[in-house]
Amino acid sequence: MNTSGERPNILSIETADNFKKWYWLKAELIDYAKRAGIPANGSKFEIRDRILFALENPGKPIPKTPSKKKTSKFNWAKETLTLGTEITDSVSFGPNFRNFMKSQIGDRFNCHGDFMDWVKANPGKTLEDAMIAWEGMDELKRQGVRRIIQPHNMLSQYYRDFFDRYPERKIADARKCWMKKSRMENPDGKVIFEDSDLKFLKSEV
Repeated sequence: MNTSGERPNILSIETADNFKKWYWLKAELIDYAKRAGIPANGSKFEIRDRILFALENPGKPIPKTPSKKKTSKFNWAKETLTLGTEITDSVSFGPNFRNFMKSQIGDRFNCHGDFMDWVKANPGKTLEDAMIAWEGMDELKRQGVRRIIQPHNMLSQYYRDFFDRYPERKIADARKCWMKKSRMENPDGKVIFEDSDLKFLKSEV
């Protein structure tokens, strides 16, 4: 792994092997995709996979990502929510949803990723069920059970690993290490914390 090279501009990338060496922001992937005539909708990793396919298979059409059409027209932004409100496939987690859950649970309510995943996976259940699910997750947290970080959330995993090793450090230290490491060559673009990353802090003293 070359740790001294400058991170290239994504628009200069011409091969799949070079593309896979780096961690890219979603905004960069969208810009690249639009300029290359590649569909730029969807999640960060859907866009990344399309770009990688195009680089590995020049001239071949990009496989289409199946679109999931929402069947419910329930307006989560404007409707009055109650404990009996059923979760639909159009559920959104805007102010109306968050304010309702906070009114039921209190200021400790946090609309975190695990909870949102549960809600999206349980259409047909009610907001009372969702509240009970959130309380269960919160109880596990109080018992010291750590939530699972999804593989694509490299930043959160990097921070967790950083503070597991160095709990006395500050968030600014973790951020500096992440910023340096994420702009270097990394196998398959995966940014993983290593003890040697602390050298990035010494280089700024």
